[in-house]
Amino acid sequence: MEIKQLITFKNAAENLNFTQTAKILNFAQSSVTAQIKALEGEIGKPLFERLGKRLVLTEAGHHFKIYAEKMIRLSEEAIIAANGEEEPTGTLTIGAQESQCTYRLPPILKEFKAKFPNIKLVFKPAHSDEMARKQLMEGLLDVAFIMDHSKPEDSLRIEQLIKEELKLVASPNHLKLVISPVDLKHETLLLTETGCSYRNIFEDSFKSVGVYPLDKIEFGSIEAIKQCVIAGLGIALLPEMVVEKDIKEGRMKELSWKAPGSPLFTQIAWHKDKWMTPPLEEFINLTRKTFLSNDLY
Repeated sequence: MEIKQLITFKNAAENLNFTQTAKILNFAQSSVTAQIKALEGEIGKPLFERLGKRLVLTEAGHHFKIYAEKMIRLSEEAIIAANGEEEPTGTLTIGAQESQCTYRLPPILKEFKAKFPNIKLVFKPAHSDEMARKQLMEGLLDVAFIMDHSKPEDSLRIEQLIKEELKLVASPNHLKLVISPVDLKHETLLLTETGCSYRNIFEDSFKSVGVYPLDKIEFGSIEAIKQCVIAGLGIALLPEMVVEKDIKEGRMKELSWKAPGSPLFTQIAWHKDKWMTPPLEEFINLTRKTFLSNDLY
């Protein structure tokens, strides 16, 4: 199999449309079809199937996609290594939460792009720390930011960057005195997606005292949660970096609340067997320097 075929398959697997894949790669659609058929012939199983007008990946296609992405990245790394001192090219795939992308990473990315203008940066959402770990193990991410309790992982290198403070926030007009989770049992909880570390902390604090709020709204965006808090739709537990400015400027208020259990840290992680290309090594070093200098905002 050829790298060109793997790249075609990867694009087709992502958008599930051969016509769109042909446009993206500047191929004739017949070329895309021929490359996929050649791969399927070599593998011995179909990678796609048509269900009505929909194109979907088969089970074999899902499994093969993981390895295709690994082989494409390995090819890019080999080119970087062979070029030696020439300007590095390739792709760096980073897993990060929306909060990190919005409030922490811009200065790091600005400095990184100044040093490596030809490196393509791809960000994949890391709503769940377990999912980020899984994708690192499978080679789908080069590096990831994990917001979790500190815990070891044999196959991953994980470094603590900063301890996170969590804030329970409500609209400025919220009048209820909050002393414990029991005081919040009739509140509307505005929650991040399942698997998010601080959502787990929030829900565990209720379970620990036998309180199970029924009124919950789940969001895929922290910024959407913030706007709903400001509008008085409910309360939320969010990292300090996300709400600090809004609290200071009076758009929301902090309620009295203490996080139970062990502290939460933002950590950077990568596979211990990952080949450290100059761009990947520099990204990690820039991240360390920026976080440790507290020059984040």
